[in-house]
Amino acid sequence: MIKVFTFVLLSTLCIHTTKSQNIIPIDTTHWEINAQSYVLENFKGKDAIYIQRGLAYLKDTKFLNGTIEFDVYLTERQGFPGVRFRAVDRSNMESFYLRAHLPGKPDANQATPVINGVSPWQLYFGPRYSFPYDYNYDGWTHVKLVVNGRRAQIYLDYAKKPNLSWDLIREPREGEIAIGGGGASAMHYANFTINKNEYDIVDFKPIKRKPIEGLVPEWQVSDIFEEKQLDDITNLTKVVKSRKWGKMIQVEEGTAANIAREVILRDGTPRNTVFAKITFTSDKDQVKLFEFGYSDRVVAILNNNAIYKGTNRWRSRDYRYLGTVGLFDAIYLDLKKGENTLLLAVSEDFGGWLVTGKFSNPKGVTIK
Repeated sequence: MIKVFTFVLLSTLCIHTTKSQNIIPIDTTHWEINAQSYVLENFKGKDAIYIQRGLAYLKDTKFLNGTIEFDVYLTERQGFPGVRFRAVDRSNMESFYLRAHLPGKPDANQATPVINGVSPWQLYFGPRYSFPYDYNYDGWTHVKLVVNGRRAQIYLDYAKKPNLSWDLIREPREGEIAIGGGGASAMHYANFTINKNEYDIVDFKPIKRKPIEGLVPEWQVSDIFEEKQLDDITNLTKVVKSRKWGKMIQVEEGTAANIAREVILRDGTPRNTVFAKITFTSDKDQVKLFEFGYSDRVVAILNNNAIYKGTNRWRSRDYRYLGTVGLFDAIYLDLKKGENTLLLAVSEDFGGWLVTGKFSNPKGVTIK
C-alpha cells in the first residue's frame, strides 16, 4: 500500500514539475516589454505581469505552428488583452484579442491580421472573426490558441471544442509572439506556454461570408497626404495633380479593398489620406447611382468636382457604432459621355483603411 501511494505521489509531482517547466517566466530576461506602464508581481497566486497600453514580446523565440496558452485576469473595464503571433516585424502579424468589456456581445473578441501597422477589424468582422462569450471577472481566463498553416482556433477556459475557427489572412511565415493589448485598462497575464509540437486542428468549420456582388474589383491609390489639404476646395485640383500614382488594391473578403496593403499610414508624419481612383467610360450623358463604403472619412470627387463628404468613423453615429465597412452610402453621379474619373479621398484614424463601391445598375458604364 505504501509503495502504491509513493508511486502515485511521485507521478503527480513529475507531471506538475513537467508542466511548470513549460511555463515561460514573465520577466525582463525572457520578454521585451514595450508598454506605457507595467508591473511584475504575484497576483491571485500566479507570477504575472500587469501591463497597460503595450505589448511584451517573447525574446529569442520564433513561432510558425503550434499551441500558445496563457491566463489573463479580466476586468469589466474597456480593454483589449490578447496575443500577437507570427510577427514578421512589429507592424505585420496575426492577432486575437478579447473585448473584455463586451461580455455576451457578438463582438466580444476579435481575430484580425495586422497589416503595415493597421489592425483592420472594420473589414474582418462578424461571426467569421468573433463570437459571443460570457467572461469571468472573478478568476483567471485561460486562452488557448492553436495554429497550423493558414488555419487557427481559439479555446477559452479549457473548452473541449474550439470557440472560434478562422482562416488566417497573412501568408504563413515564422515570426515573434507577444502578449498585451491596447486600451486604457491594464490586465494581468500569467502561465504563458508554447508547444510547437502540438498543432492539431480539429472540427475546423470557419464561418463563410457571402461576397457583395458587382463590386469594383480594384482601385488605384495615390501617395499619402495630409487630410487638411482637402479643407480648401479651391485648392483641390492642385492637390490631385501633385499626387503620385501606380499602386493597386483589390477587394478582400468580398467586401472592400484595404488601402494599408500598399500605403504606410503611420510613418511619423500627420499624413493620413490617399485618393482611391477608378476610371470608366459612359456610353452617353446619364446619371448613375454609385453605392460605396469607406473608413474612416471620405470626400468624393467626380471629374474634378467635389460632390460628397462623409464620416464613417468608430462611434461617429452613435456610441456603439463600429464603423465597419459596407455599402452604406450612395451618390448620384452625373456622368458625361466618354471617360469619367471618380476619386474617393479616404482618411484613416484606426480600425481599417478601406474603400469599396459598385454601380447599382452598371448598364452603359465600363470600368477600365
